[in-house]
Amino acid sequence: MSLFLNSFYFLALILASPWLAWRFCRKGRSFNNFRTRFTGNVQSLRASSNQKTVWFHGVSVGEIHLLRQVVSTIQTSKPDWFVVVSSSTDNGLLEAQKCFKGIPVVLFPLDFSWAIHKAISQIKPDLIVLAESELWPNFLHCCKAKDIPVSVINGRMSPRTQARYLNFPWVAKSFFSKISAFALQNIETEKFLHRIGVSPISTRVTGSIKFDGVTFSRNDPNIEKFKSMFGIKPNELVWVAGSTQAPEEQYLLNAYIVLKKEFPLLRLILVPRQPDLFNQVRKQIELTGLPFKNRSDLGPAVAPDDSIILVDTLGELRFVWGLADIAFVGGSMDGKRGGQNMIEPAAYGSAVFFGDKIWNFKQVAQQLIQAGGASMISSPTILESTARTLLANESLRIQMGRNAKDFVISQQGATSKTILMLEDFLCQDFRNLAA
Repeated sequence: MSLFLNSFYFLALILASPWLAWRFCRKGRSFNNFRTRFTGNVQSLRASSNQKTVWFHGVSVGEIHLLRQVVSTIQTSKPDWFVVVSSSTDNGLLEAQKCFKGIPVVLFPLDFSWAIHKAISQIKPDLIVLAESELWPNFLHCCKAKDIPVSVINGRMSPRTQARYLNFPWVAKSFFSKISAFALQNIETEKFLHRIGVSPISTRVTGSIKFDGVTFSRNDPNIEKFKSMFGIKPNELVWVAGSTQAPEEQYLLNAYIVLKKEFPLLRLILVPRQPDLFNQVRKQIELTGLPFKNRSDLGPAVAPDDSIILVDTLGELRFVWGLADIAFVGGSMDGKRGGQNMIEPAAYGSAVFFGDKIWNFKQVAQQLIQAGGASMISSPTILESTARTLLANESLRIQMGRNAKDFVISQQGATSKTILMLEDFLCQDFRNLAA
């Protein structure tokens, strides 16, 4: 099995080498990081002999943010556990290094058997915890062979993903049977796992951890810092559009040009999801002829009055949401991403709206809409009209924000349930129970 997968991966690597070389040279991707992932040499990590080692993994920035709450709780409740955090991407690694001071942060190995064996031999985990996704066959096979339990937390599967697995149910069963336990966001995902043969004793519906890690107060010093840096005045209306994907930025700019004439105090803050998009969005803003400022150019300097702000930095959206009177959550109109996390702006009490292509956040979106805390749109025209309605009607805007915040509060508690499941592994020999 490993030989076949290694050969397949190696062939794919050869075919992708021109693209990889382009990313290394043109987009500043680190070859050293790639080499570390290819070899699995994640440095020497040592826990004392009486400590349990827990390896937490988050694919990229979003999953790393999700792990903050879990790791922080673990460190408080189980100070004798030795924690290691990994990520698969350059941006995820940088964010993890910022979020987890004093904790070893490493790169996750590529799914070559030698890289996995090397990384595991250096980390020596008693338990591996994967945030949401990124399940690799060689990695799971190796963990199973070494009797290292693997848990998936905050797990979910979109209907599209479920349909793909159902095309090959025997493969899916073999794949998921190597995972000892699942802490899941919703009962639909649990039912799917049971349907393909995963034991009910291995699954628990714990809810979404993303509800627990949010900030509710707009008085956070980080939010005040951005308010001052962006030159936001008390009487201005702020529209934050976060985690956007093309062509959403163009839709937003078109709507802003029209609405700015009707609401002169309107400010727009654009936060593209991927760094690769920063230059493209910058050019789009330049073409409008409107004043704008890059977040990366600000610091001691303050943005000029009335300028559009392009947040061309990473890891700051969670605070920028705290400036929003109205909040558009991106990745929801392009038809490729399947939506982005709308919980953070909802927690601040912003009036939230998003597109109708949100299959990755379908349940949360539906619940938020039912609670009167969000609106769903289906076209650029409705994007503009929805923003106009919210900007013009203060009482509606405020009530939507209250409803959104109340909904987030009502959904909290997943972290404690997840911690209890992890404690079962290391404190009650849960691995035998789940075998």
